[in-house]
Amino acid sequence: MKFGISVSQIHEVDLVIQAESVGYDFCWVWDSPMIRSNLWALLALVADRTTTIAVGPGVAIPSLAMAPVTANAIATINAIAPGRTFLGVGTGNTALRAMGQVPMGIADFKEHLKVIRGLISGESVIYEKNGISEEIAFQSLELNSINLDDPIPIHVSGFGPKAQALAGEYGDALITGIPRGGSISGALENSNIGATRADRPMDKFEIYALVNLMLLRRGETLESPRVLEEVGSSIMVNIHYMYDRYRETGAKPPHYAEPIWDEYVSFRERRDSDRSFTEAHHSHYGHLDSAETRFLTPEIIRNFCIAGTPDEVIEQLAGLESEGLTGINFIAPVERQYSMCHEFADAVISRMK
Repeated sequence: MKFGISVSQIHEVDLVIQAESVGYDFCWVWDSPMIRSNLWALLALVADRTTTIAVGPGVAIPSLAMAPVTANAIATINAIAPGRTFLGVGTGNTALRAMGQVPMGIADFKEHLKVIRGLISGESVIYEKNGISEEIAFQSLELNSINLDDPIPIHVSGFGPKAQALAGEYGDALITGIPRGGSISGALENSNIGATRADRPMDKFEIYALVNLMLLRRGETLESPRVLEEVGSSIMVNIHYMYDRYRETGAKPPHYAEPIWDEYVSFRERRDSDRSFTEAHHSHYGHLDSAETRFLTPEIIRNFCIAGTPDEVIEQLAGLESEGLTGINFIAPVERQYSMCHEFADAVISRMK
């Protein structure tokens, strides 16, 4: 099992250095320009100040940059951190919805992946934009301003079957989420559909998952105040996503959100009647909105989290690993990042390596 750390603010580089020193394998820098620092500026700093940890976006959002620009950005990072750079890319949730926009559609996402994969592989590609089609390739490679010599794995984010299939078709790994991305075995089956479509082997294909993680201390339960503070914000990110999908398309929630769904919809409809729906994203992975605390019942926490004592968490992770999961990442609340980084390394990572 591989273990990751996530950062999003320009002053969090030291957190990655700490994570590298205590056994973490990879770092995601996430892309949400309305609520966090610029992805590429932060990722360049992280790449420059680390030596062994794998680094990349977790994930870059296609709608925020043209495909050749994203390809150039990750190839530039690869020049700073050769051999340990990867590209995580996805259709977008918070990054776009905090702007009042919606995620990229699957067809456009596919074209974006096709262009990026070709360019970072050193190939010429047909690029179409604004009604213009042209064959393009990176030029002036003799200047070594980017690095295409060391392979850059593409990790495709996919929570539904179509996006997961694209991971198999164009990616080297899938980034999914637990529980929103379904079972690991199911995600692997979906990815295999795409790989078969492209006649690509799956023997080295990897699956990573963003999880909500809760290490319980002696005497704690899922109703303890610290539990709400620790995982409340990250759980509500998932509920917000489901509500946005409901608001945009009328989509019903998955079964594990049903216990609170009707009450939550009523709450949001009242609350958003005199404010922008985008304001809900302000709390994402930062703090728990006190008005939403009542929706974090023990049942909801259990449904959305890998939670328990260190022994119980290790048992759950071992089960996911046997199902095909390669690695996990989690996003700690801002005020607990450094301490959680160490606690998880001591209690779990050191025992699973």
